[in-house]
Amino acid sequence: SKKKGLSFEEKRARMMEIFFETKDVFQLKDLEKIAPKEKGITSMSVKEILQSLVDDGMVDTDRIGTSNYFWAFPSKALHARKRKLEELESQFAESSQKKEALQKSIEKSKIGREDTAERAALLKEVAALRQKKEQLKSEIDKYRECDPDVVEEMRQTNQVAKEAANRWTDNIFSIKSWAKRKFGFEESKIDKGFGIPEDLDYID
Repeated sequence: SKKKGLSFEEKRARMMEIFFETKDVFQLKDLEKIAPKEKGITSMSVKEILQSLVDDGMVDTDRIGTSNYFWAFPSKALHARKRKLEELESQFAESSQKKEALQKSIEKSKIGREDTAERAALLKEVAALRQKKEQLKSEIDKYRECDPDVVEEMRQTNQVAKEAANRWTDNIFSIKSWAKRKFGFEESKIDKGFGIPEDLDYID
């Protein structure tokens, strides 16, 4: 029996299979006939799926005369994924360097030095790196259907970044604990004074 209720990403993956398996050039009307029969994609959703693949640069298109033609070859898709992976790896390396530099700054700040501006800057960097991590995670999810091996590699790298962020959060909690013991500050006042979010917590 045919699988029902395909997700949007499953439809995209199956549409790419049509191009990769045939290595042919199609018009929209051709795909609206082929996709339902061979891949279980409803003809009404073919145009939307195709446009999303074109927007992401996974399918090429050109107008010849009065007709639009669409095509996609495995070699181009592989090169595109490799380039994307290289970009993500570079961004992860950059984030890792920033994390190490900031970690050193946090360690120095434990030695009884009260520098509100410095701590505010560190917390700002924490938020920026967390936002960057979420952006990278979104990029990884976007390419999930293309290459499981590449995605698994990126997921492992993302796990390293998550663990680093949690260690960083642990350091902030340690600083708060030290400040409470040494100066008798209330936790709410520490949070307010140094701009620490009330919902700061470890990443699951």
